[in-house]
Amino acid sequence: MNGLSTILIVVGLFLVGGIISFAKQQMPRQLIVLLSIGAAMCLVAGVMRLEVWN
Repeated sequence: MNGLSTILIVVGLFLVGGIISFAKQQMPRQLIVLLSIGAAMCLVAGVMRLEVWN
């Protein structure tokens, strides 16, 4: 696991925490969807950069 993949996974998990927090606060649905897309992209990019796939 290199540094960039670690950073992407940590940022993705941080955004997932934001999604949960925003959902509890009943923030606008569009904001939660936008945050979800960003979190999914970070997590997928981090997982795809792992050395296991090569």
